[in-house]
Amino acid sequence: MSKKVLIVEDDDNIAELLRLYLEKDGFTVEIAENGAKGISAFKSFNPNLVLLDIMMPVLDGWAVCREIRALSNVPIIMLTAKGETIDKVTGLEMGADDYIVKPFEVGELMARIHAVMRRFEVTEEPGEKRLTFDNLIIDMDSFELLVKGQRMDAPPKEMELLFHLASSPNRVYTRNQLLDEVWGFDYFGDSRTVDVHIKRIREKLEGISSKWSLKTVWGVGYKFEVSAD
Repeated sequence: MSKKVLIVEDDDNIAELLRLYLEKDGFTVEIAENGAKGISAFKSFNPNLVLLDIMMPVLDGWAVCREIRALSNVPIIMLTAKGETIDKVTGLEMGADDYIVKPFEVGELMARIHAVMRRFEVTEEPGEKRLTFDNLIIDMDSFELLVKGQRMDAPPKEMELLFHLASSPNRVYTRNQLLDEVWGFDYFGDSRTVDVHIKRIREKLEGISSKWSLKTVWGVGYKFEVSAD
C-alpha cells in the first residue's frame, strides 16, 4: 500500500506541483486549501505525513499543527515563506519535524520527506522502550511522558531526544551527535534545533527530582545526569 501525504496549502499552483511530484514518486495525495479543511482531511485521510503551509485562511499552520499534535505524532513538514529563525523555532516547538522555506527546490523537499519518514519508521519499530527514573517515566511505545504519575504533553521529537539522552545516563552528547542520532544524518537543519528542544524539555521537567537532571556541558553538548545515590 502506498504512503499517504496530506498537503495543506492555499496556493493552488504549489499544491498541484507537489501533488504531481509526490504521485510520480508513488505517494497517494490529498489536498486541503485551508487550515480548517486540513484538520478535517487529516482525520478522514489518515496520512503518513503532512506538508503544512503556515500562512493560510480560516486557520493558520500553527493552529493546524497544534490540532494534529493533539491527535497524532505523524510527521509534519512546515512550508513557509518566512525564513526568520523565530518562525522556524516556533514550528519546531509546536512539534513539527522539519521546515522548508519558500521558494524551495522540489528535489530538496522530496529528500526531506523521505528522510523524515525513514526516521519516523525507525521510532515506530516495536519493542520495549520505557525508561523509569525518580518521578519520571519515558514511554516510547505509547509516546507518553509521565511526570509524578501525570501525563505531560510533549511533541514526538522532544520525546525522542529525551529518551535518547536518558538511555545512556551521564554520557555527554555533542549537538552534532544528537542531530545525527535523533534527527538523522540526512537532516537539513542546524544545531540550534537541538538547543530549542532541550530548552522546551527543561521547562517541562524543572524541579521534578534531585536525583537526575538535563545538564549542559559547556563547549561540548548535553547529558542526562543521574546522581550516584
